Amino acid sequence: MTMLTEITDYIRSGESTGKNLGLEIEHFIVDRNGDQIGFDEISSLIYEIGSGINAEIHYMDGYPVGYYTGEYSTSLEPSCQFEISINPYSDLEKIKGIYNEFRTLWEPVFSARGYHFENGGNLAKVEAGDIVPEQIPLSPKSRYKYMNRYFESSGKYGKYMMRASASTQVSVDYFSEKDMVRKLRILQKISPILMIMMENKSNADFTLEDTAKKHLLRIQEWDNLDPDRTGFIKGSLGEDFGYEKMAEIIYKTPLILLTDNGETIDVGHLSAEELIRTHVIYEDELGNERKKRLIEHFMSMGFFHFRVKKYIEIRVADSVPIEKALGYAAIIKGIVYNEDALDKLEKSLSLVHSIEDIEKAVDEIEKNGLDAVIYGKKTATGWVDELIHLAAGNLDEEEGKYLEYVRTVWGDSR
Repeated sequence: MTMLTEITDYIRSGESTGKNLGLEIEHFIVDRNGDQIGFDEISSLIYEIGSGINAEIHYMDGYPVGYYTGEYSTSLEPSCQFEISINPYSDLEKIKGIYNEFRTLWEPVFSARGYHFENGGNLAKVEAGDIVPEQIPLSPKSRYKYMNRYFESSGKYGKYMMRASASTQVSVDYFSEKDMVRKLRILQKISPILMIMMENKSNADFTLEDTAKKHLLRIQEWDNLDPDRTGFIKGSLGEDFGYEKMAEIIYKTPLILLTDNGETIDVGHLSAEELIRTHVIYEDELGNERKKRLIEHFMSMGFFHFRVKKYIEIRVADSVPIEKALGYAAIIKGIVYNEDALDKLEKSLSLVHSIEDIEKAVDEIEKNGLDAVIYGKKTATGWVDELIHLAAGNLDEEEGKYLEYVRTVWGDSR
């Protein structure tokens, strides 16, 4: 069986009748001056705290970089953004409880050392103009050294993405190939609305260099990072899109680096397809576990606004406080797990035919925020109202209460 077939089957194996939500939130850990915690300090704390709760410690290049408890995992992003990834659950209260346990564990640890949690699409000190991304050190993982070098020539904003950005991600289930395609298509079409709904800036006037666009800075950074691996999934609105087409994209995306058998090497523009053809990877010699790890690595090196793994990963939101993140998850739950809601959005968005149509909507919102008129009919604010109203009708009273946080502008209360 070829690797391309293996990737296709891996995606197919995600089919589930569940209606779960996975939630990931990246945080900046900063001191009173807004400077981020150093790698050595937080790495040693991860080992200390993780060991203290009998969690499974994760290592990379010999460094403790995260742990897994059975309900959630933690990890460090390129400049020590501290991420929690909560296992998929259908109950928002369960997700909230796990997140609060994580914060209760870590807040006194950081506070004793003069640090605190902060959410934002970008590091506040960068948005304030106090520092530029080049002044922020990268963690000493080999993967980030290779990525940093690669992104210096692939696009404009790699330095912002790696050193100064943070996101909130939600994942959802699909029960068939047709269901995956439908959900992905609708989610991509509404994603410009989700982006502005979940924008989290600390400085309303801050813009990136070479642009006057004041909105969706983190999205601008990703879209100008590397055209080979970012933006919307090419061909995903086409009638022939499915598991195999998604697998082909994963198979042919340049990898930058290869992590295999505990070693990370620089492979530049080579894709999984090319590594197998040139016998850097001998696919006939791969055991099942190693093959699974390689497939997951291939998937992780595509930085599209959406990923399809064994679930659909929605990657368009800034890092926000847990209350707003739960409101975001509630909207997604009320839409993607209700056939009537999906039907209504299909009709409402029937004139959005292409990725270019979606990109035009993103561009308008980057320039005009919630006042942007998109998809030829109404403002982004109007679309936000429609999504909230649609989701509210499909949530019980307990989960519907989280929708009140979606409109919250956190500003200095972050």
